[in-house]
Amino acid sequence: MIVNMSEKATEEQIQHVVERVREAGYQPHLTRGTERTIIAAVGSGRRHEIEALQVAPGVDNVVAIAQPFKLVSRQVRPERSVVRIDGVAIGGPEVVVIAGPCSVESHEQLLDTAHAVKRAGATMLRGGAYKPRTSPYDFQGLGLEALKILQQARQETGLPIVTEVMSTEDVDLICEYADMLQVGARNMQNFALLRRLATIQKPILLKRGPSATVKEWLLAAEYLLSGGNHDVVLCERGIKTFETEMRNTMDLAAIALARDLSHLPVIADPSHGTGKQSLIAAVSRAAVAIGADGLIIEVHPCPERALSDGPQSLDFAGFARVMEGLSEPLRRTAKISLATAQAI
Repeated sequence: MIVNMSEKATEEQIQHVVERVREAGYQPHLTRGTERTIIAAVGSGRRHEIEALQVAPGVDNVVAIAQPFKLVSRQVRPERSVVRIDGVAIGGPEVVVIAGPCSVESHEQLLDTAHAVKRAGATMLRGGAYKPRTSPYDFQGLGLEALKILQQARQETGLPIVTEVMSTEDVDLICEYADMLQVGARNMQNFALLRRLATIQKPILLKRGPSATVKEWLLAAEYLLSGGNHDVVLCERGIKTFETEMRNTMDLAAIALARDLSHLPVIADPSHGTGKQSLIAAVSRAAVAIGADGLIIEVHPCPERALSDGPQSLDFAGFARVMEGLSEPLRRTAKISLATAQAI
């Protein structure tokens, strides 16, 4: 349930409603907007007591939350959230580009990549220290050594670091080195991991599972917000369909739908979404045009020698071309907005 306070509600009236929500057996979550305060009653309790708050002083109305995800819903927070990471704002007016190799393979490989993607305009650096692989015989990452290399890359370039966390056992260690922790597609519904990440003070990049619905994806995010971590960014990375020519099918409509249903920022992963170098530029432009708040793109000094995800990784020149091409959909959006304003 949502209790919408009136514009003239006093702080005393707001706190009264908060206490009544607790007494009814729910957990109150406040959202203070520019004009009014919204109090969400989350959990299970005595619904009739929340409905009765309709007549409490300072209350405008009480409405039911239409979706099973509560704190993620735009009903609870109509204004879009912005996740800030060491000076980078995801969900703000600028498109954020996260770039780097699938796996940290060596000191030279990562440092060269970090400087190259920064020159091309990337705003954050990605790199896997621990890698989930389908085969137990494939390269699994360098672990702590990779985290130390990522830390050095951040010191040299100033780019905040994003790296994947696979286990609750690794959370504390990764938090010492990374600025943002990624939950990979295979772990989207690893509820023990989600509950643990909900307790930390680090932003989370939550990838959509390859067979997950948008509702399941948003409910996974709900685990993080309900546990106390509100710095969550959603990532659409493609889903499994009957198509065999691509690694996954990039669900662009899901980006628009997630933004419609949720206040959380949404970025796109065209590398995993297609699995093909030749498609990354076009899908990146399409994702930005449909409303993505950012992109995460795999870049490697020599993709043919990559220990993981070589076919979907761009070399430095290819990434630079993608960055140059990204200005086109932004120019088109600006022209459309201007034309709309003039027509009105």
